[in-house]
Amino acid sequence: MYLFEIMTQKQAMEIAYNWHYNGEYSFYDMEADQEDLEGFIDPETRGSSVYSVMNHHELIGFFSFTQTDAETYDIGLGLRPNLTGQGLGLTFLRSGISFGKRSFNPKRLTLSVAAFNQRALKLYKKVGFKEIDIFLQDTNGNTFEFIKMAYKC
Repeated sequence: MYLFEIMTQKQAMEIAYNWHYNGEYSFYDMEADQEDLEGFIDPETRGSSVYSVMNHHELIGFFSFTQTDAETYDIGLGLRPNLTGQGLGLTFLRSGISFGKRSFNPKRLTLSVAAFNQRALKLYKKVGFKEIDIFLQDTNGNTFEFIKMAYKC
């Protein structure tokens, strides 16, 4: 259903500067944290680990895959703001997991999510991610609680 392709600079700039989430989810705007923004828009830093997700030639989201050990990849993801809250998350996440399994053959996927993001936590648990840790992280000019989750492939 979705096409995954290495993110182009044009797509990175589109996401970084034009995707703005509503309310508390503005936490996920790329511009909310300068360090995250710089890493996302720098082609060298982004490398070939960030993929655009296309649906009928339309950019709808992204996934990143970073190998953390011989068997594990840490993922990051984002769905275009105007598509969130519409029940698309399950298909989007499952598609990303399938792509990651086909492309990298990991034994485990991990991700970290802000503890306040109950909508995402519910989705990740529904797909089979399990909570493995809670930690504090400095980002967006403050310190926030995050939950690390793992998925057995």
